[in-house]
Amino acid sequence: MAALEQVNEILAILSELKDMPLNRESLESLIYWRDVKKSGIVFGAGLVTLLAISCFSVISVFAYLSLLLLAGTIAFRIYKSVMQAIQKTSDGHPFKEYLEFDLTLSQEKIQNIAGVAVAHINGFTAELRRLFLVEDLVDSIKFGVILWVMTYIGAWFNGMTLVILAFVSLFTLPKVYENNKQSIDTYLDLARSKVAEVTEKIKAAIPIGNKKPVAAETDKDK
Repeated sequence: MAALEQVNEILAILSELKDMPLNRESLESLIYWRDVKKSGIVFGAGLVTLLAISCFSVISVFAYLSLLLLAGTIAFRIYKSVMQAIQKTSDGHPFKEYLEFDLTLSQEKIQNIAGVAVAHINGFTAELRRLFLVEDLVDSIKFGVILWVMTYIGAWFNGMTLVILAFVSLFTLPKVYENNKQSIDTYLDLARSKVAEVTEKIKAAIPIGNKKPVAAETDKDK
């Protein structure tokens, strides 16, 4: 019975997750572990799925997870039917509440998601154009260094490993930062000041990055 109560509790949490709006507040609630049970279910299910995909094909993972889910629901359905027959009750279908879920996506929600996606894509494209066409020489050099480091990261890890590490970091680093914000901010400010100092030195040493305004040059000639 305890196992069945836990199943019902998990299903109730999944129901709440389904009705959770897709916005910044709900995402922050998950990654900052405001509700440990909800975040634990999302993190555990996501991590198990990613680890399975890294070991097996996507089709196999989908098939096995679906079979596991189907076996659980069938067993629970049979158990509830037998208990209703023994106790002579008429509780109805055990999944009636979940069968009545409205799974349709509203047009407004789709438009909101599409709008956010388009804004991020446009910003990403504009930033890449700025870096590749060397609008700012120092920024483009920084980008080149990042790409060079990524060649080593790609040699050490495959794409799926990086996805798993990113997923784990998403659910751990924000909470670690929140719990140690003061000390982490101190070191970050120190790192930013060093980077800014080096950047200014590089800009001062590179003529392209140290252009003077035309008006100033004209006044100097006079």
